[in-house]
Amino acid sequence: MSEVLDKPALKVVGTRPIRPDGADKVTGRALYAADFAMPGQLVGKILRSPHAHARIISIDTKKARAVPGVKAVVTGKDFPTVASAAMQGGEVEANARDLAMNVMARDKVLYEGHALAAVAATTSAAADEALALIEVKYEILPHVIDVEAAMKPDAPVLHEDMFTDGLDEKPAKASNIVKRNRIARGDLAEGFAAAEVVVEGRYTTKAVHQGYIEPHACVAAWGSDGQCQVWCSSQGAFMVQTYTAQVLAMNNSNIRVTPAEIGGGFGGKTTVYIEPVALVLSKHSGHPVKIVMTRDEVFRATGPTSGGVVLVKLGAKKDGTIVAANVEMMFQAGAFPGSPVGAASMTALACYDIPNLMITGWDVVSNMCKIAAYRAPGAPIAAFGVESAVDELAQKLGVDPIDLRIKNGVKDGVKAAYGPTYANIGYLETLQAIKDSAHYKIKLGPNQGRGVAAGFWFNIGGQSTAAMHVQEDGSVVVATGNPDIGGSRASMAMMAAETLGIPVEKVRPIVADTSSIGFSMLTGGSRVTFATGMAVIEAANKVISDMKTRAAKLWDVTVDQVAWRDGQAVCLDASKEVKPFTLAKLAAQSARTGGAISAESAINAQGAGPGFAVHLCDVEVDPETGHVTVLRYTAAQDVGKAIHPSYVEGQVQGGVAQGVGWALNEEYIYDRDGKMENSGFLDYRVPVASDLPMIDAILIETAPNPRHPYGAKGVGEVPIVPPLAACANAVSAAIGIRMADLPLSPPRIVAAMEAK
Repeated sequence: MSEVLDKPALKVVGTRPIRPDGADKVTGRALYAADFAMPGQLVGKILRSPHAHARIISIDTKKARAVPGVKAVVTGKDFPTVASAAMQGGEVEANARDLAMNVMARDKVLYEGHALAAVAATTSAAADEALALIEVKYEILPHVIDVEAAMKPDAPVLHEDMFTDGLDEKPAKASNIVKRNRIARGDLAEGFAAAEVVVEGRYTTKAVHQGYIEPHACVAAWGSDGQCQVWCSSQGAFMVQTYTAQVLAMNNSNIRVTPAEIGGGFGGKTTVYIEPVALVLSKHSGHPVKIVMTRDEVFRATGPTSGGVVLVKLGAKKDGTIVAANVEMMFQAGAFPGSPVGAASMTALACYDIPNLMITGWDVVSNMCKIAAYRAPGAPIAAFGVESAVDELAQKLGVDPIDLRIKNGVKDGVKAAYGPTYANIGYLETLQAIKDSAHYKIKLGPNQGRGVAAGFWFNIGGQSTAAMHVQEDGSVVVATGNPDIGGSRASMAMMAAETLGIPVEKVRPIVADTSSIGFSMLTGGSRVTFATGMAVIEAANKVISDMKTRAAKLWDVTVDQVAWRDGQAVCLDASKEVKPFTLAKLAAQSARTGGAISAESAINAQGAGPGFAVHLCDVEVDPETGHVTVLRYTAAQDVGKAIHPSYVEGQVQGGVAQGVGWALNEEYIYDRDGKMENSGFLDYRVPVASDLPMIDAILIETAPNPRHPYGAKGVGEVPIVPPLAACANAVSAAIGIRMADLPLSPPRIVAAMEAK
């Protein structure tokens, strides 16, 4: 444990100050991407495919160009040809060529909603008229959306040059199976031979959207000197810069990206859709161009997460020791490769110490919009299958489901299924917290059921930059390159204040653009409070070192005779009868001691602590209608050290709310032609306040992360991992039927009860 964690006198970290950006957001003053406007800007709109799979024979834009007010019309021919190359910076696998073809179709459209032309006009009406006049001739091709259907040998093939990677032998025939990955240890056959109790199950989920309230929006301006500016809603300005530069075959330095406030992302804004299009329209028109997606476009053309099929087989001794596990997962990638099945494979059995295991993952393309990250990408789907099977195993053994998990749960020193050896984890403590909770002891009534499920996310670090500037009045500006999604401005300010020894109200955190701060990975992977926080702390320590040097100069002593305590420089030389220098006093004299006080830190943070959660869900099922009411929900999570407990609790509650929606209501529904039938919030049903009880969050702080000065672990993604299984286990208990297919909608539940 780090020295600072041993001190009981943390004054800022662990408290609950008011969010710095809160007032602007609740009063409507905060500026989102759709609020930006530039003189002379045009309205940009995109023509999208009405077909799930079709070859583009021709695109005629003559009539569209003749519409009064239309200043530019572009198609795939106006974009450069981009070579295949792996890309860094997002949360899921990305390829430059695939990204470019997703931004604007070339020879084929691969899903309903695929962009194939765009216009820029002086008014929205003119842009709409122009879109309607673009004439496209298609050769309609067979399509496939279901993941298992897409894997069949006779399935319509999306990419003729795609051959399955990761097999023992390279196939001779193209298919929709992108690759196979595999994790294994021990001897699976011997493990199952030694098992005395075996359970098997097949579990399915549908594609679901992140459901952010703010649609994608941007303003882009291509300067006459080739310098470009973009203002947009995203989870990473540097990601937008890199991805847009790749799509347009430009240098990163020619694109400056300013992140606006973000109205939700949850992983769905970790790629680009409209930014390159707006820039090309700006280049052709000579004007800034603004594009704001409609809700229909968001659903049809931006990535949901995968639908998947999870096959689970578990073998155990009669005493409950799990000795073997075989998990196979098939995930939709959408029109281009890159589902989160790799992360799902890493997390599937991460909560359990099992000697013999095999995890196989299949990445599969199909005719739906390209999959994007969604909060712990892949892990909720994997956990739904595994935690449902563990629940069945507990029932078959006749043991308490929490006791079974405690018996087989990982702890410090255990080697994770995906490789590393665990250290400083609090998984068993989360299990015990749920078992000891008042909730777990409440008796249930008729038609009611209780479900338990566990979840894991490894969390990440990565590159982050922070700059710190001390103002003449002693206040401090902290600049970072990460958009604030879950309160990171507050956590940055708090860690800066704690390190400097000043009140948090004296710190002003800002999110800088790509030309004003060094490179930072995007806001994703539950990395910002950990990684960017470490950069902030390092910058603060550099400022302290600088101020000690300045104080020594003013006192005419050596630097080692100056200490920094409680926001002040203190002279340790007893012969000097001097008062301490506060930060404000040193700042006021900065011109005499070397100029402005500032520091920057650029790091590649390592040692992110993994996170675990255990959720408890009580439901009641109406036997007449199949409607599920969530009665009570408690979530315990290993958070390391909660920098701002209120925001950590909010992350937990938000993850639960999204997971409950995923479990009970949400799904992409397609008709026979591959068109989405529910592309709006009236038909795509996300939970609202009346659908949920108060969600109790238990923060487990028994295992702080020693690699972070204040013990922080990532917390934003773990909470969405257990709810799918927790809800399904509760519903299964309530009706006495194992529900293995999500969502658990009323018609599906009624059908299961009638079949029984």
